[in-house]
Amino acid sequence: MRTLTVGPERDGQRLDNCLAALLKGVPRSLIYRLLRTGQVRVNGKRAKPDTRLAEGDRLRIPPVRTAGREPGEAPAGQPERLAAAVIHEDRDFLVIDKPSGIASHGGSGVSHGAIELLRAARPREQLELVHRLDRDTSGVLVFARSRAALTGLQALIREGAATKQYLCLLDGRLPRARMDVNAPLRKSVLQGGERMVRVADDGKPALTFFREVERYPGASLVEATLGTGRTHQIRVHAAHIGHPIAGDDKYGSKEANRRYRALGLRRLFLHAARFEFELDGKAYSFSAPLPDDLRGVLDALTAAPAR
Repeated sequence: MRTLTVGPERDGQRLDNCLAALLKGVPRSLIYRLLRTGQVRVNGKRAKPDTRLAEGDRLRIPPVRTAGREPGEAPAGQPERLAAAVIHEDRDFLVIDKPSGIASHGGSGVSHGAIELLRAARPREQLELVHRLDRDTSGVLVFARSRAALTGLQALIREGAATKQYLCLLDGRLPRARMDVNAPLRKSVLQGGERMVRVADDGKPALTFFREVERYPGASLVEATLGTGRTHQIRVHAAHIGHPIAGDDKYGSKEANRRYRALGLRRLFLHAARFEFELDGKAYSFSAPLPDDLRGVLDALTAAPAR
């Protein structure tokens, strides 16, 4: 057992990301198991993976064998696929247009996420994941190349000073072109580790701004801007107003999803289209176009008879 004092370089860092950096070669799945079973303590208390560390915190880490625990090789072609998805890089940030089907990071049942694949493709670079996208969600995903860039942007995200916009296809037509959904969300973790989120009075504040971009037969292409950054926020808020996201197997409509599958939709119709912020006097704006698979669904909708 070892106890460490959190230094200024890890102030504000998520606990799971800190452990991944400290326990080189230990799979994320094991790190999450250590956290779930309370073997890792922060200031003598159990802590969740998303706990933000502060300078001076006392971090207790159990003995973990790292020898021979290096993760296996990445799937053939995946590091190159991620390297080809880079849309911006400078001294502080590397940004990709993440394809659907690739997790942001490895974890339960996933050995290689985007961060592991990029590190495999760029072994000499220091890269840290700034935020996350669900595995099915495509679009703008930002990585930091320095500790200052990581903590600076994460602070902006927590303060609501970074703009994150998504494109999503909602089932049905919105009653108004603009809808603001202010509904608190509560997250639960089921026995199998699956995360479920629902609207609840005792949940955390959550705000999403929906704006209709285009109308289609029985559906609306909508721009969703986050006022807060809760887990599954857009998906749950869309379902809450009676217009779930097309292809959402967790919170959506089974009947509607069958219709969208017939039009060629094979995943959640949610795309991180734009990410903007200003840091240290410099303005950043990253964007990713709607991918071909989702554009094809819109074309099929246009050709479909009105319902």
